[in-house]
Amino acid sequence: MTDTIDLRELVVDDDDVVLLDEAGDPIGRVPKSAVHGPDTALHLAFSCHVLNHAGEVLVTRRSLAKQAWAGVWSNSFCGHPRPSEPLVAAVRRRAEFELGLELDDLELALPTFRYRAVDAGGTVENEICPVYIATTSGELDPNPREIVDHVWVRPDELRTAIEAAPWAFSPWLALQASQLELYRD
Repeated sequence: MTDTIDLRELVVDDDDVVLLDEAGDPIGRVPKSAVHGPDTALHLAFSCHVLNHAGEVLVTRRSLAKQAWAGVWSNSFCGHPRPSEPLVAAVRRRAEFELGLELDDLELALPTFRYRAVDAGGTVENEICPVYIATTSGELDPNPREIVDHVWVRPDELRTAIEAAPWAFSPWLALQASQLELYRD
């Protein structure tokens, strides 16, 4: 019997990220491996909440190898567009890389979402992070370098869990859930 190799595990994920000024205009680029730390510069990112055709939302637990918020439950997936890469293309690229998933529909839900947060290890996230809602009919094939667990839940159940134990979730998920229509009654 031969073991199969997930080729995504061999990919070096060190694309450049886009640095932004306070107005949200690009001012430079830096390797992803160098952007996050105790003094993280404002940069461009995105988040995506994926729904299946039963109306359940995919929640993922971040890999323990992640630099920030390792092992924390979060939205379906996040990422950074490459310089000059359209956001929609970046979202689709990361869905495939992190989840092995093709997205059916993709809608921009929070175009100006911005946050800054510090994790327990002192790593800062400082992002302008447009938020997308997507649907899929595909089967999940998570990349173990990115995700260690996942669950499909009803949006109201996720909202209740976030309200009861916000520390168990990424800060951006908690903030986004409070703003997205998806999680309202």
